[in-house]
Amino acid sequence: MNNAVNLLSNHWKGRKDFLLAQGQIAVVLVVAYVGNNWPHSYPRNENAKPYMFWAMNALLLIAGIATLKHDGNSSSRGVQLLSRPQTEEWKGWMQWAFIMYHYYRYYGAYNAIRVFVSAYVWMTGFGNFQYFDKKSDFSLERAISMWLRINYFPILLSLFLTVPLELYYVVPLHTAAFFITMATCALAQAVESRKKWSRTHSNIFAIAVCFLVHVLFYETKASHFLKLFSDEYYFRFTSDRYSAWVGILSGFSWGHFKSYIQWCYGGEQVRAGAMWMQRAGGVGLIALWWILFGHIQDKFTYNPIHPYVFWIPVAGWLMLRNSSRYLCELHSEALEFFGRITLETYVLQFHVFMCRNVQFIPIVIPGAGADGSLVVQTLNMLLCGVVFVTLAYYARHATVLTQTTVTELMDLVRHGPPAGHSDGEEDIEVMAPLKDIKNSEHTNRDDDTENVEPIKIMAV
Repeated sequence: MNNAVNLLSNHWKGRKDFLLAQGQIAVVLVVAYVGNNWPHSYPRNENAKPYMFWAMNALLLIAGIATLKHDGNSSSRGVQLLSRPQTEEWKGWMQWAFIMYHYYRYYGAYNAIRVFVSAYVWMTGFGNFQYFDKKSDFSLERAISMWLRINYFPILLSLFLTVPLELYYVVPLHTAAFFITMATCALAQAVESRKKWSRTHSNIFAIAVCFLVHVLFYETKASHFLKLFSDEYYFRFTSDRYSAWVGILSGFSWGHFKSYIQWCYGGEQVRAGAMWMQRAGGVGLIALWWILFGHIQDKFTYNPIHPYVFWIPVAGWLMLRNSSRYLCELHSEALEFFGRITLETYVLQFHVFMCRNVQFIPIVIPGAGADGSLVVQTLNMLLCGVVFVTLAYYARHATVLTQTTVTELMDLVRHGPPAGHSDGEEDIEVMAPLKDIKNSEHTNRDDDTENVEPIKIMAV
């Protein structure tokens, strides 16, 4: 007992940050409770306004363009394909569209939103594969750290508001994707070590085994196991049955894509013909998806097809977005900011931006009801949005602090304090600033081989 107290009081440097983070989360939970039970509201289905969905996305486009930042130094070691800022930007605009889809009930965007969800899960497999393949960090600390990042705040929110966790279905979806990727990379490393295979052959074997397991589970009645939890989980997991695996495969193949980028426009000679062919190919893939599948209005017809075709528009977008050196070095800071808080905006939208578990629209400003003027309704939405985004920002801050401090404590418990550290010595070192945490989130990717750090990918 004395050893435990000594460990916590003298060696756990992050204890104050941990307690501060729990206080911040408690405040967010209370505000979310008040928001979810707001007494004045009207059914969300009465807020169906497709024109407002497009107007708000146009507003985001203007904000995105106004905050564009070009970083030529990002290519100092070669053009970065799907860089960290660009990843956050991508998550940001997809999340915005998803929230506005919910708020304004624009059913015509359903198929596109399904692609956005799959793109998030794709990024989970993609980024984590790159991390594990380069770092080979399969430690318990790593697993618990990422579990905390994805699950800690949503579980507390679910318990405090007494809502089923399946409301935040992306939480278990991304958790599963993370551990699937971790297991695949661990298998590859084990094969490489024991069979003395090359890294490439070991990865191919592990990815093939992962695919076989997916097929045996999802393409047979074994997938009905998910119904033991709920029909909602069954639908969500089967809708994205191959999303993480395609992300893993993409992460494995990424070196070839980066080599192409360097050849096409990474050097002094720019191959304009190849660049324009890439752009045409990107447009063609998106158009192909839309013509064959995306235009389908009946979601019950589209949903069974989606798991097999979602990658088509995702690939098309990546080809377009990274079709020149300048575009690779360019990103929107506004969208990047929004992309960093996607997990928190995802779960809080149900209770703060909307209320009563996303089924109602809160009325904060008198006259903003279903029959109110559009101006007052918009002001009401913006006011709720400011509170919503602010809460999400602080929830993320507190969750990341919790993640890093608990991981530090785990390391102390498992390995003991640093050698030569006196039990009575007061530790004056403080936790690293949040900006140095490197965005520890539920998805991971790297911008180069020397700076592989965990980052996030939220899903919707």
